[in-house]
Formats: sequence, structure tokens, C-alpha cells
Amino acid sequence: MVEFTLADGTAIRRDVSECRIQVEGRSATSPVVLGGSTDAPLLGAVTLETLGLMVNPLTRELLPMRLMLSDVLGGRWSPAPA
Repeated sequence: MVEFTLADGTAIRRDVSECRIQVEGRSATSPVVLGGSTDAPLLGAVTLETLGLMVNPLTRELLPMRLMLSDVLGGRWSPAPA
């Protein structure tokens, strides 16, 4: 059980798991919060980003996201010595 704080400040506890999700032909695993019987379903930002999707806030349409990689090591990466 993990404790979450809702927008109104209410604290709730929910179980967390991992599941495979398929949306518009894209498939990935993502962490999920197992909601209660009165909780509304929500496809969150982590899952959307994992699938390479984003939501147009005006039309609520799912769109492909431009995926970017960052070179945090400045090109100095090398495999670990054996």
C-alpha cells in the first residue's frame, strides 16, 4: 500500500502494481495504481510517455510524441571494465 495525496489534500492508500498496456497499436509495461470501486480510471503521464504518446489539451486527441535522448555524459561513456 502506498499513500497518495489528492488535489484537495485528502490522503488515500492504494496498492501499486505493474501491467502491460496497449493503446493505438503501441504496447508497454507501466506502473499502475489499483483504484477503489469509486475511483475514476485515468491514463497518466508516465504511461503515455512510456508509450510515446501525448494528449492534445484542446482536442483531447492522442498524438505521437517526439522522443528525445539526452547525452548526460558528454559522449564519455564506455563499458564497465571486465
